[in-house]
Amino acid sequence: MHDDGSKEVVAVGPHGLEGFLRVPQAASGLVIFAHGAGSSHLSTRNNEVAEALGRRGIATLLFDLLTESEAADRTNVFDISLLSRRMIEAMEWVRSHPNLGALPVGLFGSSTGAAAALLAAAEAPQRVAAVVSRGGRADMAGAALPKVAAPVLLIVGGADHQVLELNRGAKARLTCPHRLEIVPGATHLFEEPGALEQVVELAGDWFARQFTEAQGES
Repeated sequence: MHDDGSKEVVAVGPHGLEGFLRVPQAASGLVIFAHGAGSSHLSTRNNEVAEALGRRGIATLLFDLLTESEAADRTNVFDISLLSRRMIEAMEWVRSHPNLGALPVGLFGSSTGAAAALLAAAEAPQRVAAVVSRGGRADMAGAALPKVAAPVLLIVGGADHQVLELNRGAKARLTCPHRLEIVPGATHLFEEPGALEQVVELAGDWFARQFTEAQGES
């Protein structure tokens, strides 16, 4: 059992976007989070997931995808191209970090952030080892979906009917290794008892497996 990594406040990328970095000892890889519209690095759910991944020996980076002034313009919140650029900038920041540069990288996207993660994975295929979408709008990645090379796990609540159908449509466009996991009875935010724990178990297993394979290839 690992410690979950002490939480360090960091300034990410050329815009100095505020975030939390957690690095447990002997980390097997690092997961960068892309939150949905109206959320931030302070997201309770994503921080819970990050702490749980830390206990599995996975480093995590949660950061604000937009500056305060950018976030004030609602169109930016849904600008998937802009958000994916911020994910790529975060990957570059991680790669230049002395303690993190050699770790395989995974992306964890929620809601609209999932589309940004998938677009970033399509645009930087050599840098991304795995992608997980939690209640994500994978469909909003559009033409980028067939270009994603990293293995993709789509996690959707069984009671999140519209998003489930959108994910089934997105799944049909993926050409990489991929899987759709449905958490029975869960709604969009996975607020039901035990639902988020199931997300953590599924995501943790997925990242751990892909990081092991990535380390073996390097």
